[in-house]
Amino acid sequence: MTPAPPPKQWTVRELLAWTIQHFKDKGNGEAKLDAELLLAHVLGCDRPYLFVRFDELPTDAERARFRELITRRLAGWPVAYLVGARGFYMLNFEVDSAVLIPRSDTETLVLEALKLLKPLTAPDVLDLGTGSGCIAISIAHQKKEARVTATDLSPDALAVAKRNAAKHGVANRVTFAQGDLFAAVPAGSTFDLIASNPPYIAQGEFAALAPDVRDHEPRLALDGGPDGLAFYRRIATAAGTFLKPGGSLLLEIGYTQEAAVRALLGERPEFEAGPTLKDMGGRPRVVTAKKR
Repeated sequence: MTPAPPPKQWTVRELLAWTIQHFKDKGNGEAKLDAELLLAHVLGCDRPYLFVRFDELPTDAERARFRELITRRLAGWPVAYLVGARGFYMLNFEVDSAVLIPRSDTETLVLEALKLLKPLTAPDVLDLGTGSGCIAISIAHQKKEARVTATDLSPDALAVAKRNAAKHGVANRVTFAQGDLFAAVPAGSTFDLIASNPPYIAQGEFAALAPDVRDHEPRLALDGGPDGLAFYRRIATAAGTFLKPGGSLLLEIGYTQEAAVRALLGERPEFEAGPTLKDMGGRPRVVTAKKR
């Protein structure tokens, strides 16, 4: 009797090659990145270290865990939720399905906020709808004397944000408050800068969203009402009360919403319009204004 061949030995290199091709065959446009992020997570290493471990043989348990993550990714789960983290502005943020996954486009807002805050001593900052805390925490991490208030309607999102603040050493300078936009802010509080990446997807646009966004990211963080502008109207109406004279308002927008959001702010005599900032892809991303 011919003996059975020994079972195939899967190295890191072979696992990556097979998974990348499998993802491509299933139409995944980020096949290489997704495969590397998932395998690095399973092996407990940073992605660059995979390449010095190419000849290692992952254990049976590691390969089983990797297969599970591949299956969930192909079912539409975002990689950030599968690995529990997403990098943003030089920091790594814990994320789960309670919070919107941070996007690099939002770094445009953080860069402008830090530019405006640079000449100020101990500025007060408000982040409305903080989610994972990526805006508030990035500002506090870079502007060491800033005092930041971060609000969110979701207690589950705030729990994630608080853990991120502790992880990055800014918990003593970021105050988290649960409530609907300005309702969570103590009466009489004023700020040098108010920032927000509010929900801005129009309700009629949900069907066309990518399935990993539509089916897995929190609707509370995406739904901007019938026309996508509900939160901008509310912020434009109330923000002047909470801004110091000369204070800045920074609003992330969907790239088709520039004219509409600028018009809403233009209706408010307390605001002087500033430039609209473009993201790295050259699309309108952050509408700015100052309180007169």
